[in-house]
Amino acid sequence: MSESLTPNPSADPSSSLFVQLGGEPGIRALVDDFYTIMNAERYADGIRALHPPTLDGSRDKFFWFLCGWSGGPDHYISRFGHPRLRARHLPYAIATAERDQWLACMQQALDRQPWPVPLKERLLASFFDTADWMRNQRD
Repeated sequence: MSESLTPNPSADPSSSLFVQLGGEPGIRALVDDFYTIMNAERYADGIRALHPPTLDGSRDKFFWFLCGWSGGPDHYISRFGHPRLRARHLPYAIATAERDQWLACMQQALDRQPWPVPLKERLLASFFDTADWMRNQRD
């Protein structure tokens, strides 16, 4: 994701984003809720269509990525190398509508988590910056 999503490397490890999110179980819950919402909500049909019929691989990749991004284990990098998010998403048509669908699903997923509101707001702001940066189509 974009630089805004890079955790502060000088932060106390006991208060890392990874820890604040509840480690792997907390991140897995967020990712599972996100994909469950995306798969069920009609407003997300546009981004759902960009994914394979089964979402298992997408769930795992997003989970692996968020673990490392948040300061936890680098599962994604150990499997695939540098995330190169924009390059990996260039084959998919992403405009404002797709960005907004993705963010709406993420907002709902964040709302389901037991985290403090300021943490959820910080995450959503970072996700917005990255989702906006991923757009590769003119509106």
